[in-house]
Amino acid sequence: MAIKTKIEGNYAQVDALPWQPFPESFSAGGILWKLLNVSPEMGAWTAIFECPAGSSFARHIHIGPGEYLLTKGKMDVRGGNMEGGFTATALGYGYEACNARHDQTSFPEESSFYMTFLGPLQFIDEAANTLAVVGWEQAQDLWAQQTGQS
Repeated sequence: MAIKTKIEGNYAQVDALPWQPFPESFSAGGILWKLLNVSPEMGAWTAIFECPAGSSFARHIHIGPGEYLLTKGKMDVRGGNMEGGFTATALGYGYEACNARHDQTSFPEESSFYMTFLGPLQFIDEAANTLAVVGWEQAQDLWAQQTGQS
């Protein structure tokens, strides 16, 4: 995928893109990702994630809404059914509203999902202090760095 500031359309051959490690400061357990698109005019970014059994994402807030399609496995969102959240199973669709807070998102089995973020993710600590904000620009910059396009 070429790095751009404005797009007129995009196509990504998903199986031709290399898997890259999702940063350990934002995840645990070896999550991999592929950046499929960024949309500066919408402030959106789309990625696919491969999540090993036992992996998880760090605590975060969806500043903008997002939609995902769980294509394989199981995802415990906000702690899963047992913790007051919900457990998504493949093939499943989910929507995250603006300001949805995820203190715990984990994968009890090998899983993968496709997600479009319509705005940044705000990674936070236990006291809700901001650790990082990841939007389309940060995702694009990380992908470029990881794939040698920067």
